[in-house]
Amino acid sequence: MEANGQSALLDLQRCTVRFGGLTAVSELDMRIGAHDLVGLIGPNGAGKTTVFNIVTGVYKPTTGSITFAGERIAGLRPHRIAHKGIARTFQNIRLFASLSVFDNVRAAFNLRCKHTFVHALLRLPAFYKEEREIDAQVMELLDIFDLGRFRDVPCKSLSYGDQRRLEIVRALATRPKLLLLDEPAAGMNPIEKEGLTKLIRFIKDKFDIAVLLVEHDMKLVMGVCERIYVLDHGTKIAEGDPEAITRNPKVIEAYLGEEPAEAETDA
Repeated sequence: MEANGQSALLDLQRCTVRFGGLTAVSELDMRIGAHDLVGLIGPNGAGKTTVFNIVTGVYKPTTGSITFAGERIAGLRPHRIAHKGIARTFQNIRLFASLSVFDNVRAAFNLRCKHTFVHALLRLPAFYKEEREIDAQVMELLDIFDLGRFRDVPCKSLSYGDQRRLEIVRALATRPKLLLLDEPAAGMNPIEKEGLTKLIRFIKDKFDIAVLLVEHDMKLVMGVCERIYVLDHGTKIAEGDPEAITRNPKVIEAYLGEEPAEAETDA
């Protein structure tokens, strides 16, 4: 399969999710390449977060297949999918509120630890060596995102925008190949949103990963995404580049409003 002229990193084929008599997602096809920055938009209740949940193993699709880096992942537990290289943030921030900024990010590195229980129990040299390396990597990540100055601060004391950035940093600490961002601009002011737009581009280029973005702020989506999928009542009604999406009659009717120019405002 191809995505944007390259082999697909993530490939959803005819994925359907039903909850009793409710169909949340219907026969969705979606492909994301290894270096794509893709948006997923639609009205509230369109099925966007359900898509995130089937990709990350929270739900298993009722029918259809999900392939990541050539392996089938539908039905795997979330921690196994994370280990394969998919990380996410959440619409409602889910940091460890009482832990420090450093410890929030440090916790994510446990996914990739090499030392064994025996190393940790006996405090063998390999254990201390890896712990020092991880501490250095945590600080490197925090400094990249200008959060190193808050190293020992409880994360609940950070501003809302800094908490959003910290959640992204924690996701990046798992060394993903694909990062899923679920409404990262929610609750941000215009200045913070402008910074987030730059941050998303920076993340894609700096860490050489794919990004799938769910977001209601259309100015942000149209300004940062290379390709966009549009859902309405669980069904894909369009896909294409931002210009094509803003001019698609189905998208205008279902989501953007009567005039394409409204794509420049929040939705």
